[in-house]
Amino acid sequence: MNPAVPSIRIVPVEIALHSAFLGRNVIVTALLPPGFSASETYPLVLFNDGQDFSALKMAETVASLQSAGKMAPCVVAGIHANDARIYEYGTAHQPDYAGRGDKAGLTTSFVLDELIPHLAQHYNTVTMGITYAGCSLGGLMALDAVWNHPEVFSNAGVFSGSLWWREKALNEGYAESDRIMHRQIRNTESTPPLNFWFQCGTWDEHDDRDGDGVIDSIQDTLECIAELERKGYGWGREIRYVEVKEGMHNPETWAKALPDFLVWASGRVGNN
Repeated sequence: MNPAVPSIRIVPVEIALHSAFLGRNVIVTALLPPGFSASETYPLVLFNDGQDFSALKMAETVASLQSAGKMAPCVVAGIHANDARIYEYGTAHQPDYAGRGDKAGLTTSFVLDELIPHLAQHYNTVTMGITYAGCSLGGLMALDAVWNHPEVFSNAGVFSGSLWWREKALNEGYAESDRIMHRQIRNTESTPPLNFWFQCGTWDEHDDRDGDGVIDSIQDTLECIAELERKGYGWGREIRYVEVKEGMHNPETWAKALPDFLVWASGRVGNN
């Protein structure tokens, strides 16, 4: 870090919010900007899997970027998952072929109707133009919510997203058209004003279901981007893709990509 830039420290705030939709208390970690003021309104960056903030070095990264002037002051909030994660995350309108994600609609309702109003009331965050991000299944969850609620969200961040999410198993006559998120984008008539950030690692996995030499996670991500491009979104304009060489499906890789995402999300892309 440039020694001329004053160092700041972000202290996490732990929130326990009861969700009537999920029927449980949801822990949320909030990172407030330095000099947080009750008289100011702040942008909001939401993350799924807030329990991984420590592994992602979220607080340290936010502090470093804000100290360097690369990230606008904002509230970063992480929603903690529990042992029902595989059911509470997914695509809200449809579970996958194994019934996973059947509570994703309830999670979306929690975010829209309970969490966002709570953060706005207690931490002065905006209720529109919100950025929503996540890793793996949490990334799929965020993309699904952003796509379906452009009146609330403006930007989606997808780290190694579970874009393979499908309605048929590979041994049940699966075709690429069975990928749920891809089809949802393809079948949506409107083109909401949104922006998308995607990341994959070249060692994200080893599976290559069609034997074309491209691992499935990269293929699914690039083909999801292609669906967005067919809708009129532009690569390098509304869409950013970051591929991490030798990056794996783990918090260490996602932590490396995190600064790029946060700078992008704050509207300061290219300010290196």
